[in-house]
Amino acid sequence: MVIGRETGGLGLLVGLGLALLPLPVLFAAYHWLEAVHPRGWRELAFAFGWGACVATLLALAANGLLVRLLTDSPARLSPSNPDTLEITVIAPMVEETAKAAVVGWVWLRQTHLGHGVLVGLATTGASAAGFAFTENVLYLGSAFAQDQELGQQGIWDSAIAVTFFVRMVVAPFAHPMFTAVTGLGFGLAAMLAPGRRRLRLALPALGLGLAMGLHSLWNASTSLSLLGFGAVYLLLMAPTLVLLCRVAVSARRRELRVVRRTLTHYAAAGWLAPQEPQALGCARARARARRLGRRAHGPAGARAVADYQAAATELALLRDRATRGLTSGDFAARERDLLRRLWTHRPLAAPLTLAPDER
Repeated sequence: MVIGRETGGLGLLVGLGLALLPLPVLFAAYHWLEAVHPRGWRELAFAFGWGACVATLLALAANGLLVRLLTDSPARLSPSNPDTLEITVIAPMVEETAKAAVVGWVWLRQTHLGHGVLVGLATTGASAAGFAFTENVLYLGSAFAQDQELGQQGIWDSAIAVTFFVRMVVAPFAHPMFTAVTGLGFGLAAMLAPGRRRLRLALPALGLGLAMGLHSLWNASTSLSLLGFGAVYLLLMAPTLVLLCRVAVSARRRELRVVRRTLTHYAAAGWLAPQEPQALGCARARARARRLGRRAHGPAGARAVADYQAAATELALLRDRATRGLTSGDFAARERDLLRRLWTHRPLAAPLTLAPDER
């Protein structure tokens, strides 16, 4: 293993154990984002694996090639004396491109109905979390190996304590935040009409460019004084993270409002019970229905309820786009397919959707 050669066997285990600590929080956040589009854990796990393995290897290879071409010096996974060009230009460009590439797979594999701000943020965020996980294993393991080599006994002045504080306490969301900006660009582009081709291409490129810029500035700030680093952290990075969180919350609320409003037309036509639009547009009621489906019918029941909710959500978003003149010519075929999915799962999922609150 490449990382094992850098850290040593014991360092690898220590780095792996410590790098796992922020993952439950990150995955809970991404699962919350995707609750409106319940695709399950498989897609998030794929995005995480892409970032942890594929994006890391792509970044390592491209970083090494560009560093050799531009500086005539070899690049390592964790260079001891990286130059300014490498940390502020090469690494941000290569790493952000590699992490964000996973969203292309999602856009090609999934129907575009599920593409929007929430899916873009969750997918790119999970990919970046995987990339950061591998980096954390490397840096924490290398710091532990350094302490072992120097015979460092005290914890407070050890390399691993400093590395843990910087990467896991001060900036555990740095990589996910950078790449989420690219995901936001893709998500906004997916919400535009097909005819607005230039803007649909420009928004992802703008998001990627901003992600690279934030990454570059963050890397550069680590070489500043404590005051300079604190200024970048408090005046740029923290507000950007807060802004992305507000965008995510707003997008989630908007989509649930669209579900409640639009599904009333299908309830009036008999496809849904009159009370279902409100329940399908309520995050807590949706989670309760999936929980009841698992309890009554096992994993298959939970999947059926999730597919019912996904079909209802996509149907509502499709109708909303059609109302605003943003759909293409295959609207009728896509609507029929979603109604078929809805009707297939309705006998099992509808009673659970309308089940009273357990409290």
